[in-house]
Amino acid sequence: MANNENFFERVYAVARLIPEGKVTSYGAIAKYLGAARSARMVGWAMNGSHLKEDVPAHRVVNKAGILTGKHHFDGTNLMQQLLESEGITIVDNQIQNLEKHFWDPLKALK
Repeated sequence: MANNENFFERVYAVARLIPEGKVTSYGAIAKYLGAARSARMVGWAMNGSHLKEDVPAHRVVNKAGILTGKHHFDGTNLMQQLLESEGITIVDNQIQNLEKHFWDPLKALK
């Protein structure tokens, strides 16, 4: 389990760097961490991020901009409300203008 915990902490460290008003994907974080095939593992890390209050998990979505993790947030639309409060428009659980809001850690954290 120590390896998973270390990977999860690395995921959380990247997620903490996502600027307000921006989102990234599970796959983009995995790729940045050198584990391109581990998007699902990033998802598992995000599922556990509620134990860490300083991780903005609402800013991590799937590659199409769909709020796939929304059922892990308290309340019915908390993930959407948090994103909308940062100026992101969501229609039918999907971020609009994803390319405008997308933050790629590979480019941003060179």
